[in-house]
Amino acid sequence: MAMWQGAMDNRGFQQGSFSSFQSSSSDEDLMDIPGTAMDFSMRDDVPPLDREIEGDKSYNGGGLGSSNRIMDFLEEPIPGVGTYDDFNTIDWVREKSRDRDRHREITNKSKESTWALIHSVSDAFSGWLLMLLIGLLSGSLAGLIDISAHWMTDLKEGICTGGFWFNHEHCCWNSDHVTFEDRYKCPEWNSWSQLIISTDEGAFAYIVNYFMYVLWALLFAFLAVSLVKVFAPYACGSGIPEIKTILSGFIIRGYLGKWTLVIKTITLVLAVSSGLSLGKEGPLVHVACCCGNILCHCFNKYRKNEAKRREVLSAAAAAGVSVAFGAPIGGVLFSLEEVSYYFPLKTLWRSFFAALVAAFTLRSINPFGNSRLVLFYVEFHTPWHLFELVPFILLGIFGGLWGALFIRTNIAWCRKRKTTQLGKYPVIEVLIVTAITAILAFPNEYTRMSTSELISELFNDCGLLDSSKLCDYENHFNTSKGGELPDRPAGVGVYSAMWQLALTLILKIVITIFTFGMKIPSGLFIPSMAVGAIAGRLLGVGMEQLAYYHHDWTIFNSWCSQGADCITPGLYAMVGAAACLGGVTRMTVSLVVIMFELTGGLEYIVPLMAAAMTSKWVADALGREGIYDAHIRLNGYPFLEAKEEFAHKTLAMDVMKPRRNDPLLTVLTQDSMTVEDVETIISETTYSGFPVVVSRESQRLVGFVLRRDLIISIENARKKQDGVVSTSIIYFTEHSPPMPPYTPPTLKLRNILDLSPFTVTDLTPMEIVVDIFRKLGLRQCLVTHNGRLLGIITKKDVLKHIAQMANQDPDSILFN
Repeated sequence: MAMWQGAMDNRGFQQGSFSSFQSSSSDEDLMDIPGTAMDFSMRDDVPPLDREIEGDKSYNGGGLGSSNRIMDFLEEPIPGVGTYDDFNTIDWVREKSRDRDRHREITNKSKESTWALIHSVSDAFSGWLLMLLIGLLSGSLAGLIDISAHWMTDLKEGICTGGFWFNHEHCCWNSDHVTFEDRYKCPEWNSWSQLIISTDEGAFAYIVNYFMYVLWALLFAFLAVSLVKVFAPYACGSGIPEIKTILSGFIIRGYLGKWTLVIKTITLVLAVSSGLSLGKEGPLVHVACCCGNILCHCFNKYRKNEAKRREVLSAAAAAGVSVAFGAPIGGVLFSLEEVSYYFPLKTLWRSFFAALVAAFTLRSINPFGNSRLVLFYVEFHTPWHLFELVPFILLGIFGGLWGALFIRTNIAWCRKRKTTQLGKYPVIEVLIVTAITAILAFPNEYTRMSTSELISELFNDCGLLDSSKLCDYENHFNTSKGGELPDRPAGVGVYSAMWQLALTLILKIVITIFTFGMKIPSGLFIPSMAVGAIAGRLLGVGMEQLAYYHHDWTIFNSWCSQGADCITPGLYAMVGAAACLGGVTRMTVSLVVIMFELTGGLEYIVPLMAAAMTSKWVADALGREGIYDAHIRLNGYPFLEAKEEFAHKTLAMDVMKPRRNDPLLTVLTQDSMTVEDVETIISETTYSGFPVVVSRESQRLVGFVLRRDLIISIENARKKQDGVVSTSIIYFTEHSPPMPPYTPPTLKLRNILDLSPFTVTDLTPMEIVVDIFRKLGLRQCLVTHNGRLLGIITKKDVLKHIAQMANQDPDSILFN
């Protein structure tokens, strides 16, 4: 007898107790409920319902002192009615209808007075003002996170005596005793061995620096996981799987609240600074959505309507990617392609504006000191050649294989964490992974530096003044090609760097699997890009040396002459980064746009497109889900993927509840049940709503009423109205039923009844039902036969059926 069961097990209805509707704080909730405590005591924010009894409307014959009073108190709104329980799905149709009614009312009133006209204009402008505020706040927080993370990352290696608040780069910028070649060596920057034992030479100094590096990493990681565990458990992870679920209409109270924002901002800096294999880009989307949700409370238009709020959150997600990568256009496309469920044209424009403001704010802060929005901007513009599409496609294949491998292994590890004792000790897990990462990372300069700096170095093309080991070529060349450096034989430094990068690649591949999903803020964009950039640089240097030593080969002689600049290893790193990121996330269009905005390499769109598409094809052949969809399924969230087709020939009667041999469907009748009868049904079931029928015999459908609205309305009537007792009749009709004399007052609840619930017949194909759920965002759909109610199909039932048809565990769907 399955009816729309919520994730949180309702313990039944108890008079005077609404603890199941409470949350830790009202402004932390995803949904705002006036009078959140739901005790309906006389408080300022819950206006009393002292409606005077009017003769004709309140008296209906004799009874109890000569009258039978009809409690039609719902002419005024009751706090909480029409809102949603935690871990439940919103009713998109109802929310959109409410917004249309609100807009229609404002438009009609605007013709009556100047003040109403001003109110109408301000209401129309409020959306743009909200986007402006989201962009400003998101950009400011992103700049703060970038600056703080850069400083704390360098703190693991030393400190600036000229000002402890300077990171290594800024410290040496201000020095008068530094040359360009040794721009990172200045007397003002002291390593920990210099501060502790006054020398930077010898084995003991190396051990001191090693110890301090590991110690700082463990301290940062411990602070991050402790703050998350104590103050904001929702601040862990990247947040994108949950944001996708929320944007599809799911309620997770507190996930976008103020405490989550504060703790995520602080712990994101700590987690990145600890040196773990994670990035800040994914969590920045969560931070921006927190900003959007909190700012929604300033505008009634968005505070009181869940569908409108999700339009704002879609725009906030775009602003988050905009400041994460310095890619405002890519941010809008990312929101459209990857996270948004409902994305009307109006939201597209507002997302663009929010992303623009956020990027402008970050550029004004200039966190990297290079007048760029990102660290990865490339300066080379060497043309690529048609033959190079072959290695680019090989990088795409590698990215797809890496993406499929990572998703399978990471999900297996996360499932083990959820189902074993490992998940009960998040602090110990984080400290162990941090210790292993720091111990293995310090000896290798490419793992010791921050992942963002590593990617920046891998993207870089070697110039005359570059002192990196990656640029240690033998310099016997001429500059007849307009100053461009030709392909050259690799020196000792390049070969040494190749071995170190190979070891870095192995460490990043393995350690990222265990890092993503821990109880700290952890993004996946940067580690995935690092894996691809390393593989791309290795392949690029190999191709460069092949072209140098074998330029007379058929594949080279037509376009690569001796002494020419044929191969650009930095381009291969860019393509590899895009391929691996695409393999993990399955992004395509937004990925390519983000990459060329990130690097400024507009002429490299075709190689990026080729790698991204190849990566997606290969990864899809090995598994249809991206990493975020896989984590959504792992957590049992009710996310109905709009990109996949349902091709099975089943009918609504095969999915609806109750099934054959199940108890009959629990229903309410329109005018024959008492308050006690309804309370009994509520206390004995965990269903989130009940169909209302004419009578149990006829089973003719009247409408649908939500459990939450029933509980609140009955409790409010008991507290605010005289004479309502357990034997009072509840009716959902327009007019009260005829009652015998001396009966208690009846209770009219027609205003909480949905008179137009979506219905399908029992022979409707499930592919049509699935489309209805996807495109209309339904919570439930009633099944009828010749007008008689047969059963109900909920979103949870649809998801379970899809999982069953795909040979997956249907019990993995935990929520409705």
